[in-house]
Amino acid sequence: MLRAAAALLLNEGIKAVTFDRVAKAAGSSKMTLYKWWPSAGALAAEAFFAHSEHQLEFPDTGDIRADLTSQLRAFVRLITHADTGTAIAGLIGVAQTDPELSAAFSQHYSAPRRALALTVFERARDRGQLRGDIDLGILVDQLWGACYNRLLIPDAPLNEDYAIALVNNVLDGASTT
Repeated sequence: MLRAAAALLLNEGIKAVTFDRVAKAAGSSKMTLYKWWPSAGALAAEAFFAHSEHQLEFPDTGDIRADLTSQLRAFVRLITHADTGTAIAGLIGVAQTDPELSAAFSQHYSAPRRALALTVFERARDRGQLRGDIDLGILVDQLWGACYNRLLIPDAPLNEDYAIALVNNVLDGASTT
């Protein structure tokens, strides 16, 4: 069912993910879908995470700059790919007015991704690679939030060079002192 929902989402967009279409594509009943997901949007969010999870592994080699650069470049590749970029932008857009999709997006995608980044940052801080007084949540927002901004408001390019520049700016800081 998740594969069928992901295929519809990636090929046709969020509006294509209905219980009718997913049930038909998956060879299951709509009743089964209603039993497991509160809405088609919630199903779409979980399907997107299942589809993208393996593409967003976060290395932890002990070198925070290399690990962040690798992960952020992978993230940018994912969200700039034609099908996945459109899908995630659609999910974010619809989540603004669909509370079930919003909750599922958080539960299955954004909250686990954020927790993973925080864990990597905590380890880097423990190794002395990040200042002890840094707000790790804001660090997540600065890096991934900037990418989401460029995805949703395409006034400037979103590419791997941008991901590298983000990591360097965040780790090196903007101050001359």
